[in-house]
Amino acid sequence: QVRLVESGGGLVQAGDSLRLSCAASGRTFSSYAMGWFRQAPGQEREFVASFNVYGTTYYADSVKGRFTISRDNGKNTVYLQMNSLKLEDTAVYYCGARSSAYSSTNYQYYDYWGQGTQVTVSS
Repeated sequence: QVRLVESGGGLVQAGDSLRLSCAASGRTFSSYAMGWFRQAPGQEREFVASFNVYGTTYYADSVKGRFTISRDNGKNTVYLQMNSLKLEDTAVYYCGARSSAYSSTNYQYYDYWGQGTQVTVSS
């Protein structure tokens, strides 16, 4: 069982930066593949970034070069550094954990989710 709690969202202007955090419970945190997804109103949850337990990272084309995913196994925390934010980045951001060494771009393959944190980018 893994419990995830996201934080760090807020209201920012286009071009600003934010860092999201996802604190996880559980002693086997390092054995889970982790991912960040986002969901805008009326839209399906979409992949943002992920990494497998070997440290390989993956990014959606829309955020590549602007967002960076990282993890600190000692703190059981996953981060999403978001730079050069755009209006279209506005969404609720969710952290997911998958009971596998390998991450996925499909949210349906993740077993645990946090409650989400709102990111709103204004012009």
